[in-house]
Parts: sequence; structure tokens; C-alpha cells
Amino acid sequence: MAVYTIGDLHLSLTSGHPMDVFPGWENYVARIGRAWRAKVGEEDTVVLPGDTSWGMSLEGALADFQFLEALPGRKILHKGNHDYWWSTRSKVHAFFSAHGLNTLEILHNNCVTADGIAVCGSRGWLFETGEAFDDKIINRECIRLELSIAEAEKTGLEPVVFLHYPPVYGESVSPQILEVLKKHGVRRCYYGHIHAEGCRWAIDGSYEGIRFRLVSGDYLKFDPVLVETGREG
Repeated sequence: MAVYTIGDLHLSLTSGHPMDVFPGWENYVARIGRAWRAKVGEEDTVVLPGDTSWGMSLEGALADFQFLEALPGRKILHKGNHDYWWSTRSKVHAFFSAHGLNTLEILHNNCVTADGIAVCGSRGWLFETGEAFDDKIINRECIRLELSIAEAEKTGLEPVVFLHYPPVYGESVSPQILEVLKKHGVRRCYYGHIHAEGCRWAIDGSYEGIRFRLVSGDYLKFDPVLVETGREG
């Protein structure tokens, strides 16, 4: 068993929002499928930290979910800023069950154990235009992150955090999110959201004792990356 991650797949099999028009996204759905099948086994887990489907509802995202269902492994999805299909955990899991999407589940105020680590996280938040934080959103995301990490700590396994927004980007920092990570001694954090030229300012290394890694689909050339198990030195 192994754990992989890749974010920001932006699937749009029926929603009319294909990403092929952007440089680097040519034939991206087929590329996702080829790379995934070449690496991921049926007993493996893949964490998808946000912006999985452009579907505007669960029904609108069904074709994208079915595409993922046909790929090997267990899939853990959490919310990105473009996941408009997102709903409560009970509604999403009921929809998955009703449509035979048996390898899909969502991460929402909880944790998931896989291959010796506890997968946890939330969407996160980071201003991108120099405007002030929306206090209501950042406080809510901090609460959700705290709940998820707390569940992870109960397992006795290393909590590995997955966010959609980067807590650190260029000279911008989300101090509230960063404080939660430091408070709980989180050592590793994977995130997405950043694309194209923006990747040059994304942190892909250590910051204040935490190892951050960007895993947006186009940044990874649509090839899932292995999440190491066990604490890093």
C-alpha cells in the first residue's frame, strides 16, 4: 500500500469547462489516466486536495466522479475554491453510494488513516490580491483544520496535512493557518491551487520547520506524487 497525492485536476467531462485551452493542459484527462494507472495500485490511496471537478452540483460532477472511480485505488477528496458541487459529508457520501462510487470519500472535519499516516486538512485560506483576510472564513477554516488534526492525533499516527490554499505564498502568509500547524507539531503539508507562472512563487520546501509541497496537477505534469510514510528527519 502507498499514499499518493495530486490536486487541481479540474475535471470537466460534461460541465463545459475544459482546461485544454491553457498551456500545459493539453489532453490532460488522458494524461491523468495514464500516469495514475502506471503508478497507483488498487490497494493504494490518492489524496485530492481540492478543485477536483468543475461540476456545479453533485449530479453535474457525476461523469468526473465516474472517471475517478474507474482509476485504481481509494480516493480522498477535499474542498477547493472551485468545487461548487461540495455539500455536507452525509449528502456527498449518500450520492457516492447511490451511484456506485465506492472508492471515493471526502475529508471534512475528520481524518483518514492510510499506510501509517493520518490524512487531515481543510480548504484553508490566503488572500491573493492584497486585500484583508475575511475573518469569518479564516476562523472557520482554522476550526475545521483543528478538528481534522485533532481526529488525526487520536490515531497515534503522524498527522499529514493537505490544504487547498497554500499557507505561505511568496511574501504572503496565512498566520492563523500556520499557527494551527505549528501548534500541533505538523511536519508536512501538501497544497494545491497555484498554477502556471504562479508556481515560481510557491514554496516547495521547508518554512518554519514545516515541509511544504505544491501538488497542483499541472505543476506535477499530472503525475501523482508519493507521500512518504513515517516521520522525516
